Amino acid sequence: MTTKGNAMTRHQQLFDRRFSRTLLPLCLAVASCGVVAKADSPRLARPLAAVAAKLEPTRTVVYKRVNGRPLHLHIFEPDGHRASDRRPVFLAIHGGGWTGGKARDFYPFAAHFARLGMVGISLEYRLMNPGLGTTVFECVKDGRSAMRYLRVHACDLGIDRRKIVASGGSAGGHIAAATALFDGIDEEGEDVSVSCMPNALVLYYPVIDTSPDGYGQRKIGERWRELSPVDHVKPRLPPTIVFHGTCDTVTPLEGVKLFHERMRKAGNQCRLVTHPGGRHGYFIFDLKLYAQVMECTEAFLRANGLLVQQQAGNNQ
Repeated sequence: MTTKGNAMTRHQQLFDRRFSRTLLPLCLAVASCGVVAKADSPRLARPLAAVAAKLEPTRTVVYKRVNGRPLHLHIFEPDGHRASDRRPVFLAIHGGGWTGGKARDFYPFAAHFARLGMVGISLEYRLMNPGLGTTVFECVKDGRSAMRYLRVHACDLGIDRRKIVASGGSAGGHIAAATALFDGIDEEGEDVSVSCMPNALVLYYPVIDTSPDGYGQRKIGERWRELSPVDHVKPRLPPTIVFHGTCDTVTPLEGVKLFHERMRKAGNQCRLVTHPGGRHGYFIFDLKLYAQVMECTEAFLRANGLLVQQQAGNNQ
């Protein structure tokens, strides 16, 4: 094994020990508590929608214009935030099968981490629309563009360009993973010398396998493999945590397990937290489960130095 490989193994072992002490008990609680929603159960209420309806961002910023249409970052700033701060970022990307959903859907995630001192951001991106020629590739390009915008404008936004977390649910989890995995799928004319690689990935019930055995092959078409995260795992990816229900029939668990296995084999730090009997999006139907998943996410971020309480004006 090479020296680099030995270093990666030592890093993995160090995190494993830290995880066992801190995250593991909490994530086991997340996996075992709360209401179990069966995959074949009828449509459930979405209490997070009521929470999202009451939230408003501090401001919105245009990160990109496509054919005259502005695309926005919906920014939730922590109390006392200043442009001189260098805060970590929690970028939250909504799901909806690439064809539905809106930035407001993930306001609760952005607002939650803003309350903890991060800059929380919910992403607006183009939705798949065959009539307009908008494909899943455009969804991916928008996610990668947003990451680059954050890095280029870090000083204006009061954020730390070295501490950007990409997160998302379902198709949003796919777009988050795309910021790290899909080299070369970028907006024409964009400055690709600016890295769109996040510093951590938090994937909630993500689309991770776009093969016929997973989700998305019909929507993407013949080029599905180009947008299949499980088929693009490589070494030196950011620390990653994945939350998934064992009875998810939309984005099957087998693909997520294979992604986790390949991530670990490549020497990457990756944790898979499963919820027994959980359907697709299991914790968005139960506020208690949602709170537990947020707590587990917080522990993961703290273990990786990405969630540190800061005082206003603190530039560390």
